[in-house]
Amino acid sequence: MGQEFSLWWQTGVIYQIYPRSFQDTNGDGIGDIPGITSRLDYLADTLRVDAIWLSPFYPSPMADFGYDVSNYVDVDPVFGTLGSFDEMLQGAHDRGLKVIVDWVPNHSSDQHPWFLESRSSRDSLKREWYVWRDAKPDGSPPNNWLSWFGGGAWEWDETTGQYYLHSFLKEQPDLNWRNPEVKRTMHDVLRFWLDRGVDGVRIDVANMILKDPELRDNPPNPEPAATSGHARAYWSQVHLYDKSHPDVHDAFREIRGVLDDYGTSAPRMAVGEMFESDRRASASYYGNNLDELHMPFNFALISAPWTAQAVRNVVDITEAIVPAGGWPNYVLGNHDQHRLASRIGAEQARVGMTLLLTLRGTPTMYYGDELGMHDVPITLEQVHDPWELNEPGLGRDAERTPMQWNTQPNAGFCALDVQPWLPIAGDYREINVAVEREEQSSTISLTRSLLELRRAHPCLAVGSYRPVDDGPESCFVYLREHEQHRCLVALNFSAESQTVALQKRERGSILVSTHLDRVEEVDLSRLHLRPNEGCVIEVGRR
Repeated sequence: MGQEFSLWWQTGVIYQIYPRSFQDTNGDGIGDIPGITSRLDYLADTLRVDAIWLSPFYPSPMADFGYDVSNYVDVDPVFGTLGSFDEMLQGAHDRGLKVIVDWVPNHSSDQHPWFLESRSSRDSLKREWYVWRDAKPDGSPPNNWLSWFGGGAWEWDETTGQYYLHSFLKEQPDLNWRNPEVKRTMHDVLRFWLDRGVDGVRIDVANMILKDPELRDNPPNPEPAATSGHARAYWSQVHLYDKSHPDVHDAFREIRGVLDDYGTSAPRMAVGEMFESDRRASASYYGNNLDELHMPFNFALISAPWTAQAVRNVVDITEAIVPAGGWPNYVLGNHDQHRLASRIGAEQARVGMTLLLTLRGTPTMYYGDELGMHDVPITLEQVHDPWELNEPGLGRDAERTPMQWNTQPNAGFCALDVQPWLPIAGDYREINVAVEREEQSSTISLTRSLLELRRAHPCLAVGSYRPVDDGPESCFVYLREHEQHRCLVALNFSAESQTVALQKRERGSILVSTHLDRVEEVDLSRLHLRPNEGCVIEVGRR
């Protein structure tokens, strides 16, 4: 029925690793690439995910923990070497895992040799590699653009008497993608990692790489709270000119061309991080001919209220705006968002995991969410995130704490006598891989069961999506269908029992319940759901 979606990035499940927090092997309290290598069996055999995405591991002064890159074609010594990266990559491929790496093309570190040369003189050969402008006659910045991390987006340089643009920290100057040399060089960076064998890239702030060439002022935002409740100062403007310029579509087509040069037998993919309040604008980055990004990251489930109706609305809109032949994707957590269990509670987090792994589209999981890890309280003395220092209350350290592997001190993340770079959660003795693997009702047991179902039932991986209207308002019910196979997913978003009454009298078999205690045949005309329960039900073949 319709187009077949069978490529690895369509059928698979992506698992995000924040390298600093996954596994330390050299005793410095910071996770590293050999640590990832040591945990590949967990990823491939215990969880059985299909791909891993690594947040930045490149040389960096770590002003923004790797998103300020000082060398795009090497590994920071704190994480390892190119040799240890190659070993990890080979180990992943040997286990059938694909590897996606972060690519940060919008900005570099201010310590990158390119920027050091650019700021050395107005006559520097690399001056136009970055965005430099004169001050206004009164000495103020060239326009009113704001930094995502607070304050203005322009920094005065005393040496050359001009401002440079930084959409993020002042230590992260924006590269000038209108300069052909910059574009060629960043394409070469992409080829460097593709030549090593990586299977795809996640493009950081992808739609920000091209701005208005006239540098016009952004207009004020009449409803900043309605746009986003997160980066408050930033949303005081409508970001009309500092991102999402129409020319970015040409840039994406060229990037896609680089990826497609590596052939179609083992296609390389690109998923883009987008800052768009208009979801249709995000969908435009698939390209009119599906010739831009393979997937723009879809964060709508993170920002939506956690109610059945709001979540269904996200899914229905996603299904409506993804172009014909395009493939959806969903995310419920990452290194920039409070952890799922902290946002919606531990019981509903299990419903959320069931949702994520049964929707039509590629799911991306965040490390530790398979355990039900929570945010960890961070004291002022423990703060590392520059955003927290610039705008208190917006920091991201709480969701970046070390992975919880076992009951030993430091949760098996690092040696007993080592101070981890961020504190370990207080509940690590109960919430960890070793304990949860032995508990039949644990969150990791649920996650594994759902991942196994995706593999065993093609309707859950590549089948069509059809919402069902027969449930109460607090339930989201949908049908996944592929050829003759059907699965019904019924999710109770409330803390009260609910009954779903399908109009068509039919019976089905529960394959998994979020409580992990029901495997039984049920009457779908009166399907009872307990509080905070979700069920995946195999329905009779058509």
